[in-house]
Amino acid sequence: MPLLEVEISTEYIALNDLLKICGVVDSGGAGKALVASGVVKVDGVQELRKTNKIRPGQQVQVDDTTINVVAAQE
Repeated sequence: MPLLEVEISTEYIALNDLLKICGVVDSGGAGKALVASGVVKVDGVQELRKTNKIRPGQQVQVDDTTINVVAAQE
């Protein structure tokens, strides 16, 4: 089960963009389609909002991949 940690330097990142920068999908459009398919969970709850704001401290799961979002160190 891959565990990824992504640092963001902004207040939040759109869910479909997060999936793209992590390499889970090849494009933002593919990220939106993946979210719409119902296989993405945020903090253990199914998420269907493609551009949901993901903030540091949240966890995203897709299939067997877990993505932890953390704030970039200044």
